[in-house]
Amino acid sequence: MRISVSSDMDEPVARSLVAELRARGHEVVAHGALHPGSDPRWAACSESAARDVATGAADQAVVCCWTGTGASIAANKVAGVRAALCTDAYTADGARRWNDANVLALSLRLTSEPLLKEILDAWFTAEASEDAEDRENVARIGRLDLRKP
Repeated sequence: MRISVSSDMDEPVARSLVAELRARGHEVVAHGALHPGSDPRWAACSESAARDVATGAADQAVVCCWTGTGASIAANKVAGVRAALCTDAYTADGARRWNDANVLALSLRLTSEPLLKEILDAWFTAEASEDAEDRENVARIGRLDLRKP
């Protein structure tokens, strides 16, 4: 799987994320502080990673900033992206299962290396629900991308 990763800081957990994804056999496309010459601001690098998903250049993305909140907000502004800020494995599982999330947002401050592995395990193990209500909720989110405020 091709995964875009962005971080606004070159922090140990961001480097561990890239290494862990590669160790799991994924191709990683780096943005922000993880790619020299790339714009490291959280809004810019999160947008870049999210656009990779929206255009099909990446299958999924992981966006990081200090709290994860800004990265998730920026990613969710890109049409077709469903980013979820996950601070534990249960939330990551639910985001994939019930929300068919295609972008994982992580906090550089709160995510330890052991927790990172647990979150990634849950994220990559879970599959989108086929339940009609869950699918309709995801479809409704897609229609929100087309509306003006």
